[in-house]
Amino acid sequence: MDKDKRKLTEKEIKRKDGFEKLSSEMQQKGYQIKNIIITTQQAKYLGFLIMMPFMAFVFWMYYHVNGFDLDCISWGYAVALPLSILCLIILHELLHGITWSLFAKNHFHSIDFGIIWSSIAPYCTCSEPLKKWQYLLGIAMPTLVLGGGAAIVAVVTNQLLLFFLAEYMILSGSGDFLIVLKGMLYHTDKQKSVYCDHPYECGFVIFEK
Repeated sequence: MDKDKRKLTEKEIKRKDGFEKLSSEMQQKGYQIKNIIITTQQAKYLGFLIMMPFMAFVFWMYYHVNGFDLDCISWGYAVALPLSILCLIILHELLHGITWSLFAKNHFHSIDFGIIWSSIAPYCTCSEPLKKWQYLLGIAMPTLVLGGGAAIVAVVTNQLLLFFLAEYMILSGSGDFLIVLKGMLYHTDKQKSVYCDHPYECGFVIFEK
């Protein structure tokens, strides 16, 4: 999120102060700082384009194996679908935190959850620097499990509701996968580097030397 477009919350200000202290310590150790930030518009549109091939493949795979029996859709879907989506949104953020906590020295003490109420956007962030693969795995894990994993189960079990949920979770991971793509495409000649969530923007910071 752009700093000038919204007022930072108390939690974000606290993370900002902690990040500035971390940045000072890393600079004293000879690290340089590289910010990789994505805007809301990039997350919406470019992220959507990135996920479209994955969604199309899941659609083709489900149709090729099971076809689409829309007669099975009932009023129960109207209740089950939004409730399931709400639960999966919470689980999505938990998977970020659980994955990062496995690699962070302070484990869950380095993980913070919250909601940006201006855009009703839940989030999970890790305040501790991690190796590149650890950080990017934490970013991708919810979409891999709740999107890709659920899609496989939906195809195998011929569960149309689960198919819809898998497609939604793949789409909801568009911003995450845009960050993953930016991280994978970033190359440096520096010998050492660690990745850390930005304290209040959508993106991450690289400390390298």
